[in-house]
Parts: sequence; structure tokens; C-alpha cells
Amino acid sequence: MHIKIGTRGSKLALWQAYYIENLLKKDGITTEIVIIETKGDKILDRSLSKIGSKGVFTQELEDQLKSGAIDIAVHSAKDLQSHLDDDFELIAFTEREHANDVLVSHNTSLALGSGEPFVVGTSSTRRIAILKHYYPHIKIVDMRGNLQTRFRKLEEGQCDALLLAYAGVHRMEYDGSIAEHLLLDEFTPAVGQGSVAIESSVLLAQDKKDTLKKLLNHEQTEICLRTERAFLKRLQGGCSIPVFALAILNHDEITISGGIISLDGQELIRRSESGSTAFPEELGTALADELLEAGADRILKDIKTQNGTL
Repeated sequence: MHIKIGTRGSKLALWQAYYIENLLKKDGITTEIVIIETKGDKILDRSLSKIGSKGVFTQELEDQLKSGAIDIAVHSAKDLQSHLDDDFELIAFTEREHANDVLVSHNTSLALGSGEPFVVGTSSTRRIAILKHYYPHIKIVDMRGNLQTRFRKLEEGQCDALLLAYAGVHRMEYDGSIAEHLLLDEFTPAVGQGSVAIESSVLLAQDKKDTLKKLLNHEQTEICLRTERAFLKRLQGGCSIPVFALAILNHDEITISGGIISLDGQELIRRSESGSTAFPEELGTALADELLEAGADRILKDIKTQNGTL
């Protein structure tokens, strides 16, 4: 069996692709890595919310899946849009790395809760809004680009620290620059953060799908991510919508905590639900409905009005 793996070209994306390749090679499968540039890679002078939230890092990969030029696309699960077109499916999720965010700096004595004002670079609407809510003394600058580009901007003094996902920092071996591991209760991650998702065309041969799922999928992570993604889909979340959720397994029960925050950080709604692992999507949807009833619908409308998408 030969598998053509589509990926973005950043060092982190390639780490993910090589990780998948190595898992497949252990079972004797031959592979080919195909590098594809996406809209999100090309447009670096605008925030993600200004580019548009649908398929910013996935559209071009999906085009190649549809044409058959690649068999699978490898994504950071957090970059996937909440709803896939009917032509595509997610066939595997790798075991999740620690899902938390980290504060990264050359000055590792920095701490958000110290009261000391300093400049943090991030392009995430979720992280920006949470900073405004809990740490209004922090100054925020927009920081787009891959991990190496952001570290270069840090070196140049464009900011004092970066807010990043631990998974990417760890995979790129920047652990020594971590100043603070941020609390999940405050910086609840983006849906899917920490896992690598494998996407295919629905037309991919069934024997390939079955083999890929067997070799790549981590069942416990899949249950958690299907719960989170159902939550995201119900809220119609994307790069421009600061929603967050984290599902955790405990034997045959899932607990998911999720919420939404206004762009200015003034209003935050957070809830949690628990239920059986047999119905992950239903649980995620139920949590989203609870948020909508608690006022999330109004926050969503305000955000879409501000972004010009309503």
C-alpha cells in the first residue's frame, strides 16, 4: 500500500506529516509527502478573522484530496473548520499532546498574573479575548506566521512574549523558552488543540481508510474530539469566533467544559456537561445549546456584526 500525504510546508506541519509517515512505515506502508501552500500561509498581513474563518489552512489541501493528487491531508486538529463538506471525512485523530497554552519568552520570569505590564504577541481571537478578560494590564500585538517567524519577531523585540499552544512549542523543541503553563480553567484551548487530524476524500478506497484508522487513530482522543467538534459545529465556530472547549475522559464518561467570550473580553460564558462515551456528538451539541440559552447567541451575533459576516 502506498499513501500520498498532503501537508502545509511549515516546520511544525512537516513534523506532523513525518510523524504520520513514520507510523505508517512501521507497518510496511510506503509514503510520499506532498507540500501544499494554503491561503493562511500566503496572507500574513491580516489577522485570521479578517481573512475568513472557513478553510483558511485547509481549502487547498481539500482540493488536492478531491482530485486524488493526495490520499490524506494532515492537519492540526484545531485548524479544521467546524463543518466538512460532504466530499470529505476525518478518519483518524492521533493521541493528544497536553492541550494547554503556554507563555513563551526569552525572559522566563514573566508571568501574566504578576501585575507587570508587558507586550504579548498572538493572532488568536480566543487568546486575545481571554487576555483582555483576565489580564487587562497586558498589551497585545497581532502576531501572524509560523512558529519560527513568531520567534524571530520575538527576537526582534516586537513583543516581550508569545502565547502559543504547548503542543507546537514542545514538538519544535522550544520548551526551554516556556515562562508559564497557563491554566486550562482560564485559557481553555481551541477545539482539537494538541491532536493531529487525518482527513480523506469519502471516495478513498475503503481498504486504505481501514488501514489508516487502525494505524493512526487514538480511540480515546477521537471520542474527546468528536465531542468538541460537535460543540463547535453547533456554535458555527471558526478562527474569527472566540469559542473554546476541552473534553476529558474518565472511564466510560466524558466531561466537556466549553464557552464563548466577547471580542472585548467583557463577557464570558462557560458551562460544562458530562455524559456517556457512547454519545459524544450529542453531549457536545447539548453543551452548545446550553450556552446559546445562556446568551451565547447574542455574543455570536455581536461578533459576526463586528466582523461583517452577519
